[in-house]
Amino acid sequence: MTDPSYRGQILVFTTPLIGNYGVPHNQTPVDSYDVGVLLESKGIQCAGVIVADVADRFSHHQAVESLADWCKRHNVPGLTSIDTRAVTRLLRDQGTTLGRIAIGADADLPAPQSADYWDPSKENLVDQVSTREPYDLNPSGDIKIAVLDFGAKANIVRSLVRRGAAVTVFPWNYDFNKVRNEYDGLFLSNGPGDPMHCTEAAMKLRTTIQEWDRPIFGICMGHQVIGIAAGLEAYRMTFGNRGHNQPVLALANSGSIKAGRVYVTSQNHQYALTLQDPFPQGWEPFFINCNDSSVEGIKSTSESGKQVWGVQFHPESAGGPLDTIEMFTDFVNTCRAGKKSRRV
Repeated sequence: MTDPSYRGQILVFTTPLIGNYGVPHNQTPVDSYDVGVLLESKGIQCAGVIVADVADRFSHHQAVESLADWCKRHNVPGLTSIDTRAVTRLLRDQGTTLGRIAIGADADLPAPQSADYWDPSKENLVDQVSTREPYDLNPSGDIKIAVLDFGAKANIVRSLVRRGAAVTVFPWNYDFNKVRNEYDGLFLSNGPGDPMHCTEAAMKLRTTIQEWDRPIFGICMGHQVIGIAAGLEAYRMTFGNRGHNQPVLALANSGSIKAGRVYVTSQNHQYALTLQDPFPQGWEPFFINCNDSSVEGIKSTSESGKQVWGVQFHPESAGGPLDTIEMFTDFVNTCRAGKKSRRV
């Protein structure tokens, strides 16, 4: 619920009982790097919540309020006593759809076909969740990595600083080319909505890729922005890929990733990059989804002389599979090796 990638969405929980652990304090504790440890952002990001049964009482040593009270405080509507299995089957069979939470007698509500629905995909949701000003974390790190914030989860930033990097987080549309030579690598974060709203960032990134020879790594929205910069197109999927058990097949070797191996990943995306043939010059598919053959990763070819990777899934998934977590180590170590070679 606090993941910025869910901005503007109504979440349907398939677990029957939700809220029995309660909710921690909104001013979530931070770790030694000043990164929040209990929430992925500072508040609820989704537009609504639907559950089968909500717990009236909660029990956890870090909890300070119930799920219902938390939602009320953030003005996020919720529905309970709903047959979420039926809703899940509907979404499974018909795909992701627009919806609304309305209160009142059935006779007073507009027919679904006649109602005007707010479509979050038509808005630049990234601009709503991105930082407004740059900020630094772990300034004593031995390498400097810039993060373009399209809606970065706390655990993504933590995954970088935990590996010894000094991190500067920039707004999503910041012109990194102005300061690129001050950094050893560039990271593009996850984020919500339609990646075509981020073409401004993609065009700036295209210049970065063409003129800069240092490592670039993108996740989720960051991966899609890299793809657009490379010349690929993004499209809206009928169903999207979500869940903690999405298998992907690696098509190329890169660091800890071995071609031909299947990795179980955590995913949450409604948009994907097209699998074009031929692929743009200097680029190759990195991962494909084993279920629907959608593109789950791209990378620069060895012949291009670039070091750019993008993955649609979340290697850092907290509470999910960690098959690909070492991609963060690969990225940081590549940045570190590049810095060392420039000193020689």
